[in-house]
Amino acid sequence: MSGDVKQAMYGIVRSVKNQPHYIAERLYKAMKCIGTDDRALIRIMVSRSEVDLFNIRKEFKETHDCSLHEFIQGDTTGDYRKTLLMLCGGQD
Repeated sequence: MSGDVKQAMYGIVRSVKNQPHYIAERLYKAMKCIGTDDRALIRIMVSRSEVDLFNIRKEFKETHDCSLHEFIQGDTTGDYRKTLLMLCGGQD
């Protein structure tokens, strides 16, 4: 395998192995560089907010020595920030 098929299979295996860790990594990658990947950030936060966001927050903090709440606060502004922080829940 190579190319996009290889990346898709790799993503599936990582997701099945430890889903909260995989999603925490996706969130980190969406916010880590200059220019946030807003589409990915919104999609993940909305889709996981009522499912397993607590586990994802816990995994994020263990992996990156910073809470998801702090990371969102440092990377976003305005009403966008407020909405994401409400979806995120409490500070870890």
